[in-house]
Amino acid sequence: MKLVIFGLSVSSSWGNGHATLWRGLCGALARRGHDIVFLERDLPFYASHRDLTDLPGGGQLILYREWQNALDAAAPHLADADVAMVTSYCPDGVVATDLVLLSAAQLKVFYDLDTPVTLSRLAEGLPVDYIGPRGLADFDVVLSYTGGRSLDGLRRQLGARRVAPLYGSVDPDIHKPVPVDERFRADLGYLGTFAADRQAAVRELFVEPARGLPHSRFLLAGSMYDGSFPWQPNIFFIDHLAPADHPAFYCSTRLTLNVTRRSMAETGYCPSGRLFEATACGAPVLSDCWVGLDQFFEPGSEILLAGSTEEAIAALDRSPKELRRIGSAAREHTLAKHTAAIRAVELERILDQTWGSRAESAEMETV
Repeated sequence: MKLVIFGLSVSSSWGNGHATLWRGLCGALARRGHDIVFLERDLPFYASHRDLTDLPGGGQLILYREWQNALDAAAPHLADADVAMVTSYCPDGVVATDLVLLSAAQLKVFYDLDTPVTLSRLAEGLPVDYIGPRGLADFDVVLSYTGGRSLDGLRRQLGARRVAPLYGSVDPDIHKPVPVDERFRADLGYLGTFAADRQAAVRELFVEPARGLPHSRFLLAGSMYDGSFPWQPNIFFIDHLAPADHPAFYCSTRLTLNVTRRSMAETGYCPSGRLFEATACGAPVLSDCWVGLDQFFEPGSEILLAGSTEEAIAALDRSPKELRRIGSAAREHTLAKHTAAIRAVELERILDQTWGSRAESAEMETV
């Protein structure tokens, strides 16, 4: 199967949660014999932080400066593609959609890796630059990074005819237990790009515990933080952490914090890629609460939950033995259910079912 994908950035993980997910998924698909072509606009802020130049597994990464360059590069690939896909936050999402829908690709797919954000912006009357005036009605199938009521929203608000969740995942060959790195040793670590709708939870579960535990060490890694953040003397900061250092980060903190964007937490069924990365490394995770989390990890035995500063501090009071047990159980669950290889098989099944459904519809029309 040949897949042609128009996406955000797979070449740079700077401020971009799509990158590591696509790297794992592309590698897993390639190992299953599929050909992957990923087209990415060569944006300056990603180019200056580029940490990948070749797709895992031998897929083809096409960087383009102008849309005309993309058209020229994509044409021969779309001519024999089995699947053509556009993703959320693709800088050329609308014109890429037009191109994909007019192409000879057998299946036309949209993958929203930010579904609650998409639906929230639509509900507020704000523009969604990566979706055209016809919404998602013309795609054969719409994939969603989140499940639950987000799937109904894609149908109701954007006219998607067929929807399916394709959750985040992790590449366990990259994210795995490694020795402690003194650069990242801390009591609580948080790895996440700044997002305004995450900051209330970050303050409650990270900043206030740091204030209440002045002799403990807190480590924050992520881009786009500035002087307006409520820094504390015991919060240490890394501006950007390359993916190669993520395992050492997770394995060097007693506890790793997972915080979900508000729009995603409100709709639920929204496991982040960071959540799977940390658990694959065997790191014990403290997470905010959202509907459906217990479908991915067992609260108390595989993950710790907190909705207040007091609960976050209580989690930090757990013994090293307890935390190791929780981290080990979460790693076992992640390797069994949430790897990129498993998601690749799920994607194949979704596409096969879509093909089958479309063939049945065409058959009925000819009767």
